[in-house]
Amino acid sequence: MLSVGVLSRSVIRQSAQKLLVPSRTHVARVGSTRWASSYFTPAHEYAKVDGKIATCGITDFAQAALGDIVFVDLPNVGDEFARGDSFGSVESVKAASDVYAAVSGKIVEVNNVLTDEPGLVNSEAENAAWFVKMEMSDESELSDLMTPEAYMEHCDKEAH
Repeated sequence: MLSVGVLSRSVIRQSAQKLLVPSRTHVARVGSTRWASSYFTPAHEYAKVDGKIATCGITDFAQAALGDIVFVDLPNVGDEFARGDSFGSVESVKAASDVYAAVSGKIVEVNNVLTDEPGLVNSEAENAAWFVKMEMSDESELSDLMTPEAYMEHCDKEAH
């Protein structure tokens, strides 16, 4: 997604802390407890997985590199994408970038809040500013993605 130039070490560390502290998101279920796992692409997209549903968007590292987000283009519910397909884009005051599917699947929900509030991506990239929820068609693709720890190392290397 991004060609990241020089980012300050403090931005990298802040992004890394956000990744590692909530590396697993607690999801309450009636009668049981489940955990949603987080996975990352080298192009700075994430997939937070709960069952067959992957909540996808761009990482905090990506939003920091892009700067102030001014526009987000999202797909429609029902659209299907293969892993690596562009499913939307983000525009900032610095650049425009495609956003790619971390996994293959069908869009089951779109975060329409981002249409009116694209700047939410800057403050809540990996939380309230998710882009889409996809029903995964091939859960085995998750094994090709990075864990939060591996992604942190990837970001550190990329910034140098």
